[in-house]
Amino acid sequence: MKIYTKTGDKGETSLYDGTRVKKNSIRVESYGTIDELNSHLGFARNFIEDKDVSEKIFKIQKKLFFVAGELATTNGENFKNRITLEHVTALEGWIDEYLKKIDKVDAFIVPGTSHASAALHVARTVCRRAERRILDLAHEEEISPDLIKFVNRLSDTIYTFARYLESEIILMNFEEMGKEKL
Repeated sequence: MKIYTKTGDKGETSLYDGTRVKKNSIRVESYGTIDELNSHLGFARNFIEDKDVSEKIFKIQKKLFFVAGELATTNGENFKNRITLEHVTALEGWIDEYLKKIDKVDAFIVPGTSHASAALHVARTVCRRAERRILDLAHEEEISPDLIKFVNRLSDTIYTFARYLESEIILMNFEEMGKEKL
């Protein structure tokens, strides 16, 4: 199998359903950012020593292929492996489970006191960008509300895992930050 097809040399690509679109379309940007997120999560897993968190991240990575596939189909209802409310509920369960394991904090947390948490915080920000791209697409075309909820909860899930894996918590508030010099 060849890696290059030359069919995209003029700035177009094929969606999952065969439709041709510009490579810089908001649809391609949406599922491309999900692909980027998946890669960041794979990178982060290399630093995660907690087996349960690592397994959950791997499960998320597999579901992200469904998110990307649904976004890469002009009529998402035709994609057989759609994201459902059940997937959203599973993420909410993980968030609740791990929030019980960490201290409540009402301040800004400086991210990245361990390799694992730093990598997850990067993934979280990519997830938020993916959500923004998907919302842009939803203004133009019909996107499943469950898919949108899933990506929103996913960033919360990643944040919760990152917080759980912090080696220490560095808190900052605006008053303290304003007094600090570079």
